[in-house]
Amino acid sequence: MRVRRGACHGRAPALLLALAVGGAAQGGEAPPLVDFTGTGSDYLVQFLVPGADFLSIHGLTFDRDDHLLVGSVMGQAIYTVDTRSGEATQLVGPPRGCADDLEFGPDGSLVWTSILTGEVFVRRPDGSISVLADNLPGANSVAFRDDGRLFVTQVLWGDALWELDPAGKHPPRRVASDLGGLNGFDFDGAGHLYGPLIYQGVVVRIDVETGAVSTVASGFGLPVAVNFDSRGQLYVADSKLGRIVRVDVTSGEQTLVATVDTAIDNLAFDAHDRLYITNMVDNAVYAVNTRTGATRTVTRSRLSVPGGLDVVTVDGVDQVYLGDLFAFRRIDGDSGAVHVVRRGIRDPMAWPMAVNVQGDLIVTASWFTDAVEVYDRVQDTSRAVYHDLADPVDAVLLANGDVLVAEQGHGRLLRISGAAPGTRTVVAEGLPGLAAMRPAGADAVYVSDVLGGALLRIDLASGARQVVAGGLDHPEGFDVAPDGSIVLAEVGRQRVVRIDPRSGQVEAIARNLALGYPGAKGTPAGYIQTGVGVGAGGDIYVSSDRTTALYKITAQ
Repeated sequence: MRVRRGACHGRAPALLLALAVGGAAQGGEAPPLVDFTGTGSDYLVQFLVPGADFLSIHGLTFDRDDHLLVGSVMGQAIYTVDTRSGEATQLVGPPRGCADDLEFGPDGSLVWTSILTGEVFVRRPDGSISVLADNLPGANSVAFRDDGRLFVTQVLWGDALWELDPAGKHPPRRVASDLGGLNGFDFDGAGHLYGPLIYQGVVVRIDVETGAVSTVASGFGLPVAVNFDSRGQLYVADSKLGRIVRVDVTSGEQTLVATVDTAIDNLAFDAHDRLYITNMVDNAVYAVNTRTGATRTVTRSRLSVPGGLDVVTVDGVDQVYLGDLFAFRRIDGDSGAVHVVRRGIRDPMAWPMAVNVQGDLIVTASWFTDAVEVYDRVQDTSRAVYHDLADPVDAVLLANGDVLVAEQGHGRLLRISGAAPGTRTVVAEGLPGLAAMRPAGADAVYVSDVLGGALLRIDLASGARQVVAGGLDHPEGFDVAPDGSIVLAEVGRQRVVRIDPRSGQVEAIARNLALGYPGAKGTPAGYIQTGVGVGAGGDIYVSSDRTTALYKITAQ
């Protein structure tokens, strides 16, 4: 092929040189051909940790055309997922899509359990959605028998097995209660129910007519789900040990199939007996080769449910401690590398959703577990865990060792004695919109009020409150910057602002951020806290619940 060399030939090097050195003309200086300074901005917004389609992954199933569907509890959504590419498409969104487990019936209806709201939903073949049952706290697992009979269980906030009318015309029938946490279960071809009792570490068979229970296999760390393949072989997922095993239902003999990461949530077979599992810490779906034990990642992200966070600067590098619900993570503020401090199921922890770093200690709070934990980040040990709380959305450690809890369920600030944890004193009440909290010196705290639209300063001795800034739209997480200003996520306007605590003046820092996932019925007003932290150098870190990501905002 001949190429015609025209007048342009030879000019490219000159252009590249001009771009590189700024372009000089004979007889003096000339402006560069291209101005690389741009238009400028006060702040640069970047993703330090990229996001994902899902805000946690739990149940999974296949439809009659072998399409994979997965359920997200915190994301309150159901998705179809391409098992080759990992691409996801939302089928049912919030709030009705909250699915801890999901299953197709013989007529093509999709049924799922909403563990957060205690409801069971059905999506008919025509696309209509309705409630099959409610008032079932902890509605967890669901399965159809081959004859079309439908069963669900309660776990965590209940402990029972129920039969439901698929048509929704008759009330639920309780089959058995106080089982020990019957989780993901399945039926064999003869109609016998098999499932794991998570609190007892066994797999059992249950007669759904009488409720009689018999043990099939034991010796599991935390069995969370079972499934039969097309040949009638039973597979068990052990979340604590990170194992998939095959169980002979007659003898109870176990055969190791695969070793995987801990925190498996559920499993399902496609029409070709290919096994898929979900992992709630990894926010992942994996394909498991049942012959070799090899796994293939279908989809996975570095975060799962990013919420409250705080920052400590070590050797000039910000370290972001993030409450990711199913894991407690530390993120390098320069590289974005994500380190697991505590991994759910594998490690004991209080399932953090809010974080305050105070010296060597970190205080986390979780309304999901109604617990507050004090963690020593240097010794890598838990100092104390406090229970019997009503939706604790944040907590801070006081100078004398007491813990102050933002107890949203009672709309109050509660002081727990470090020396005598049973001694609890109300500091302030009438605060139903509590969302986040930070120390404001030794004698006060700042709190954000999502319902009142304000940032408040509350005196610890008197409980008196002062409005630092009002007129805010759904203020959530915030932090006190090195200069004393307060950087806050104004979720209702999807922006981050800087507040002068003396004048209350509000200045926008970053706009159009993916903040503010809609909350589930019966959960705290702030739902998943949009966390904000500021490093020693002024860099700002913000969690994104809408994209399961972490922003970094830098002054220019």
